[in-house]
Amino acid sequence: MIACMASEETGTTTSAPIRVSRGRRVDAGVPATRAWRTRLLVVGIVLSALNLRPAITSLGALLEEVRDGLGMSGSVAGLLTSVPPLCFAAFGVMAPRLARRFGPGAVVCAGMAAITAGLLIRPYAGNTAGFLAASALALMGIAVSNVLMPVIVKRWFPDRVGSMTGLYSMALALGTSVAAALTVPMTDALGGRWQSGLAVWAAPAAAAVLPWIPFVRTRGAGSADSDTASADSDAASARVEPDGLRITRSRTAWALAVFFGLQATAAYITMGWMAQIFRDAGVSAGTAGVLLAVTMVMGVPLAFVIPRLAARLPHQGPIVIALGVCGLAGYAGLYWAPAGGAWAWAVLLGVSNCSFPLALTMVGMRARTGAGVAKLSAFAQSTGYLLSIPGPLLVGVLYQHSGGWGRPLALMAGLMLPQIAVGVLAGRDRIVEDEATL
Repeated sequence: MIACMASEETGTTTSAPIRVSRGRRVDAGVPATRAWRTRLLVVGIVLSALNLRPAITSLGALLEEVRDGLGMSGSVAGLLTSVPPLCFAAFGVMAPRLARRFGPGAVVCAGMAAITAGLLIRPYAGNTAGFLAASALALMGIAVSNVLMPVIVKRWFPDRVGSMTGLYSMALALGTSVAAALTVPMTDALGGRWQSGLAVWAAPAAAAVLPWIPFVRTRGAGSADSDTASADSDAASARVEPDGLRITRSRTAWALAVFFGLQATAAYITMGWMAQIFRDAGVSAGTAGVLLAVTMVMGVPLAFVIPRLAARLPHQGPIVIALGVCGLAGYAGLYWAPAGGAWAWAVLLGVSNCSFPLALTMVGMRARTGAGVAKLSAFAQSTGYLLSIPGPLLVGVLYQHSGGWGRPLALMAGLMLPQIAVGVLAGRDRIVEDEATL
């Protein structure tokens, strides 16, 4: 699949013409070089996507052990589950500026390194403040990579936004589900210490650093090497140029930001609390982790299918509605029979969580240019994650003070209704440049 995508993107041919770049002869080997770099970029995208959620879902699987080990109350644990969207909002907005200065490849490479360091440090921080600080370091790396992935896809694969977003989203869902399913068994295999079960996820994050090293820029977003600069500068630089786009003037951008925020609220509540809901209903810790993994793994096939389907439709509203109905059914099931129908509710909520790849696809479709995608991605994700911060915290507070899951589940179901409404608005066939250019 990777080779096929690379070949289609670069149009590799053995009869490529000779070109001159900066006074140097560039022969038929340039297309082959571009093909190799494109394949490496696809590998980098996939490995990065695999590492964008284990920091969160591995914690969700061991949240009770972490709470006991660090002496957290339910409210503080709720704050802990709100840290991801807070960091995504705070650091994601910086991504376009960093990409203009250093190049998207360098920023994503640094992001993967930050994830690695944060995951290694946080289990051994020794107290809640240190745990939160190390988590923030890892989440900072996730935040900038979240924003820049749609930009890189738009620049390198402009004719395959749907399929590449699907591949990226599928890998993200796979990493999410694998971390949810394997964290508890690996913790048991490593001696039963939750610190080891969390720290082990630093290894795949370290592996994700390697493919991005050839794309690191020393200054700006310049070409990767002087011999092929002219031949592949449009794709390899993935430059994020400034323009006169006032993204806050676009109604579509606002609708997409609110949709992103509400789906993120649902996703982080699910990742942070669903395993605990099942455990409180009498399900064992290992089975609760597997149920969370089922919810996450539903995104593996659907995250590849939904973006491709969405890219073919002029209006993505019907998909938004279908996913929202699945979410409402899942919350109702968790309220009425959390243990008896656990597998069905896990599947339904997994389908509903595929609003995330749909939102990413709409980011790529609602802007015409790479600069537009960069601004829309940063705005929608940063604003959306900012809006999602109160959700997991409110769930923790409601859970602690009500002593059950009735009120938290009512909150989740209530938020699903406006998510459907704004998602339908965001799914209209609009271009933000037409609404917000000076």
